[in-house]
Amino acid sequence: MVSDTRSNPVQRCEAAIPARAGAGLKPEHVAAILETSADIGFFEVHAENYMGAGGPPHRQLEAIRERYPLSLHGVGLSIGGEQPLDKDHLRRLSDLNKRYEPGLFSEHLAWSTHDTTYFNDLLPVPYDEATLNRVCDHIDEVQETVGRQMLLENPSTYVAFAQSTMSELDFLSEIARRTGCGLLLDINNVHVSCTNHERSARDYLAAFPMAAVGEIHLGGHAPDRDDAGRPLLIDAHDREVDLAVWQLYEDVIRLQGPLPTLIEWDNNVPAWPVLLAEAQAADRILAQPAEAGRKQAV
Repeated sequence: MVSDTRSNPVQRCEAAIPARAGAGLKPEHVAAILETSADIGFFEVHAENYMGAGGPPHRQLEAIRERYPLSLHGVGLSIGGEQPLDKDHLRRLSDLNKRYEPGLFSEHLAWSTHDTTYFNDLLPVPYDEATLNRVCDHIDEVQETVGRQMLLENPSTYVAFAQSTMSELDFLSEIARRTGCGLLLDINNVHVSCTNHERSARDYLAAFPMAAVGEIHLGGHAPDRDDAGRPLLIDAHDREVDLAVWQLYEDVIRLQGPLPTLIEWDNNVPAWPVLLAEAQAADRILAQPAEAGRKQAV
């Protein structure tokens, strides 16, 4: 067990994230989770929701952390932005890591700030050398300040930059190589981006640098059409995981073996049993034997 180092130490669940399914923690689910001692691998929280000093959010999160491993997922650091990282934001992110000792810590390949303006969306970056250098410098700063490895999540995109000089896969691979960060593979983002750009999601996943992956995300997307009437998917996190995403996920797990997998459902949040059922569906896939494992055993 891991002891809390604050003045009133409590016993905590081990920090390591198991190769099971987890769910994004929502305040409205906490009572049901604790009352039923829900059988789930871990919970993930958005760091920015817990950057205050105390109050009900921290009391709830501490109660969860006593029983379950925790993953910390940042959404506002603006890793891909042209401005220097916000030192105060980074300090608070570091403090949260020390306070809750999460098993995994991740952020997005995106930018979300300009001067003093903060955007609600995670905006894409061009894949060129200047952006690569900037993102690597930012990740180095984050990992040095927080004192641990960070996972970087592949984006969902709706536009491509004419100035890009490399593919997204080459960009992500080079970031991981230069900085030593891990990767968070969001399979829903892969499906969304590949549909929007008329590419093959299976080809993308076949070339993904899986050796660097520490966590997988699954979520729901909203179908739409662009101005020309072509399919357009929005990374909405407002519904169950789509069948096409489940199929891609099953392919990945069959070939790579089990990895910690998060169900994201951030909008139109359902009752706890509905979200738990999505995690249980992922657990059933994770329990299937991997082809890679069978080949190694031969």
